Amino acid sequence: MIKSKKGIVTSQKQDKTVVVTVHTYENHPKYKKRYRVSKKFHAHNPENTQFEIGQDITIYESRPISKLKKWTLIKPESK
Repeated sequence: MIKSKKGIVTSQKQDKTVVVTVHTYENHPKYKKRYRVSKKFHAHNPENTQFEIGQDITIYESRPISKLKKWTLIKPESK
């Protein structure tokens, strides 16, 4: 099964690369309170499609394309 994540476009400045921020929730081990954790992923955008910052997209895991890019763009989420 291929891993996939849903996130929000944070940056579109690089060529054929999109930076996606993915938010997840974790529980504190002692206090049992949920808190939000953010992580940025660099995703490969082979067609160099333009996205708006803040747009929801889905990415999936792929072979390493460069030092930071290990994810590839699937499609933008429809609103």
